[in-house]
This record gives sequence, structure tokens and C-alpha cells, in this order.
Amino acid sequence: MADDAEDQQILLQKNENEDKKKEVRYPNCPGCKCAYLQHPDAGIPYKEFLSVFLLIFVASTPVSSLYPFLYFMVQDLHITKSDKEIGFYAGLLGASLLVGRALTAVQWGIAADKYGRKPVMVLSLISVMVFHTLFGLSKNFWMALATRFLLGSFNGMHGAVKAYTSEISNQQHQALGISMVGTSWGLALIIGPALGGYLSQPALKYPSVFGEGSLFARYPYFLPSLCNTVLASGALCIIIQLPETLHKHNIKEMEETELLSVEFSTPTEDLIAVKQNVTRSLLSRKSFIGAMAVSCIWSFHDMTYSEIFSLWCVSPKATGGLNFTTDNVGKILGISGFALMIFQILIFPHLANSLGLMMTTRVPAVLSVPLILAYPLIATLHGWVLWVILNLVSIVKTFFSMMILSASFILLNNSVPQDQRGVANGVSMSVVSVFKAIGPAFGGSLFAWGQKHQDSHILPGNDMVFGTLAIVAVIGCISTLEPFLPQSTYESCH
Repeated sequence: MADDAEDQQILLQKNENEDKKKEVRYPNCPGCKCAYLQHPDAGIPYKEFLSVFLLIFVASTPVSSLYPFLYFMVQDLHITKSDKEIGFYAGLLGASLLVGRALTAVQWGIAADKYGRKPVMVLSLISVMVFHTLFGLSKNFWMALATRFLLGSFNGMHGAVKAYTSEISNQQHQALGISMVGTSWGLALIIGPALGGYLSQPALKYPSVFGEGSLFARYPYFLPSLCNTVLASGALCIIIQLPETLHKHNIKEMEETELLSVEFSTPTEDLIAVKQNVTRSLLSRKSFIGAMAVSCIWSFHDMTYSEIFSLWCVSPKATGGLNFTTDNVGKILGISGFALMIFQILIFPHLANSLGLMMTTRVPAVLSVPLILAYPLIATLHGWVLWVILNLVSIVKTFFSMMILSASFILLNNSVPQDQRGVANGVSMSVVSVFKAIGPAFGGSLFAWGQKHQDSHILPGNDMVFGTLAIVAVIGCISTLEPFLPQSTYESCH
């Protein structure tokens, strides 16, 4: 009890020091110069919010733009001996960006706190321009794999932008800023697949525009990357105009305002000890571990599904696929993304309030199982019936995933006291990133296995693929129940 009281005193003293620092403005500090944006009477920072929207969009589009043509790209790179092996290598390509991001997310966060938000955002845009362009120019599989990995490794945009968004607005407008980030991500889910689907292999689709010996005939997957590079160039011009929000106080200025002694009145060792105690408290909190497990399982499921769905759509009818073109896949993913954005803005808030957090988590989790098991049956349909049913199923599956993942975010915050939520979200983001990175590789390998075992007597081919996905969904359903996720997690922990 004495230790807890001492820790609380240290935290209170630290908060008082922070409040004092906020009241002082240093003329040479970039954060102080734009502190007026956080004033309670400040208006909505439209220019900054629109810039944040564009930055997230440009950084997110490369993640989803390759799914419509991923199967054909691996095929054209001649890395496989048989088309039945394409899924494995496609999974590696899909996972490489997320692996790079997972390995460097913490380092980019440290850099953003030390050097500023803008430098990290600028370097992230440059990485998109360089590595995404090189990805489109890849002439062999290993070059494509390396450039995707480097694109993820050098892109610290998301963490920096989330911090930036909270620093360019007051508490009244922060919710709007966060929704801009989510809406931009949703728009990237629409535009990204559309760019990949319509602009890949342009010499085959638009021979009158792109000649047989043109650059885009030699590099059939370069045009989508080039378009994203142009967008990144425009975003780079915009970001240079934005203010830096990180406070950088000169020691001499701090001495003049007599804050230097205040800042160091709390021993550094004590603050480190408090942080370590908070982390240990989180890891011993059953509700936090349960909420994080829900997020990890369903993030893994969602990434695995995305990889398998695109490969299944373009694979031949003979192996249980739909034999779609990149255009077809781009249209389906675009329609689902547009529907998701409308659902997220207009329907989900009211639906979540009506159902409650518990039912918002469990109902879509349970319904996802029979929905996934129906996918192999969809391959037996033809014509417009196939097109309509597939779009409806894809839209519903997208809705379910969004409901579960959104609810898991609320569960995570409910599982810890308010003063521990920053650390809790940081720990959770690191762990979830690992599961997201594993998903595409697992999905691609599973799909490749299914392609090679079409004649199995028990669960042949795609029955095993989607059956395994359903098993993961069942595990996800179980994770939302007691004793894995305590009932108290569905109520806010103050």
C-alpha cells in the first residue's frame, strides 16, 4: 500500500509539472508555436485534418492495392514450378510489408518522440515513393519481396499521424480527428483495390493506349505503383507546410522560467519504476489479456481471409476457384470497401448502441462461422447469380470483421483504468502487429496446400481452406466468452 501511495504521488507530481509546462510558451519551440490549436476555444483545424486524411490514405493504399493482381504477379515472376504453389509465394508477398512494419513500429515511435512528427511522416512518404515504385518495377520475386518488406520497415506513418492528430486539436475536436483517420483507411480499402484491379496489366486491357512494347507492357504492375507515387509526391508538398507539434525546449529558456528545477524534482529512477509497475500490472490483469487475445485472433483471421479471398477469386475453376480477372476482384473489394465506409459512418454507431458491447462482439463472431463455410458452395454458381451472391457475402463478411475489431478496441480500453490506457494500447498494438503479419503468410500457404490436395477424400481443396478459417473463427468466438474474457470487460474500468 505504501508503494502504491508513493507511485500515485510521483504520477500526480509529474502531471502537475506537465500542467505547468503547458502554461509556458517558448518562442523557439515548434510545439509551443502551434499550441493555440489545443485551446478550448480553438476552432476545427480543417487544413490539418484534411492533411492527416491524405497522409493516412497515401500510406494505406499500398497495403491493399496488390490483392487483385497478386496471383498473376507471382505467376508472371516465374518463381513457382506449378500454379498450385502460387498461394504460398503470394502469402509471403502479402505478409512482407506487415512484417517490416511490426519490426520497426516501436523504433519509429521513439524517433517521432525524439525528432518530431514531421520528420517521420516525411520519411514515410519518401519510402512509399521509392520502395512502392521499385515494387512495381520488380522483375523477380525476391526483388518484389524485398521492396515490400522495406516499404513496411520504413513507413512509420500511422503512429506519427495518430500522435499528431491528438496534438493539433482540443479535446472537443479530437473525436473528429480520429474519425478522419478511420474514414481515410476505409477509403483506402476502396481506392487501393480499384487501382490495383483496373491499372494492372494495362497493355492487355487497354492496348490502344499502352502499346505492346511500351514500359507498361514490360512492367505490367508498375502503373498502380506509379499512381500511388504521384499521390505521395503531392502529399509530400502538403506536409512540408504543416506545423511541427513536438515540444523542443531550450535548456536556457527553461532555466529562465525556473521550470528546469521543477522538471527534475522527481527522480528519473522513480518514474521508470512506476512505468515498470504499470506494465507488470497490465500483464497480470486477466481482463486485459483476454481483450488483447480477442483482437489478436480476429486480426489474424481478417488478414488470413483477405489473402485467401483474393487468391480464391482468381484461381481456375478446375481447382475450385472463380477464374476472375483483376478487374473483377478490384470491383468486389471496392464495393465492399464503399459499403463498409457507409456502414461505419451511418449504421454501426446506432447498431452498437442498440445491441450493446457484448452482443456487438459475439453475434458477428458466431455468424461468421457458417458464412465462411458457405464460400466453397458459392464457386458452384454462375453468371449474375454468382456476382450478386458473392458481393453480398463479401459485404456482410466485411461488416462482421469491422464490428468485432471495433468492439475489441473498446474492450481493450474497458479492461484497464484510464491512466493505463496509453501503455495498454502500445503493448496491444505491438502484439497485434505480429498476428497481422503472420496472417497473409499462413493464408497463402494454406491456399497452396488446398490447391495441391483437390482430390482428398476428406475436406478436399478449398473445403479444407475455408474449414480452417472457420475453425479460427470458432476459436475467436470462444475467446469472447467467460472465463477467457471476464464479464467485467464489457463495462468501462474507470
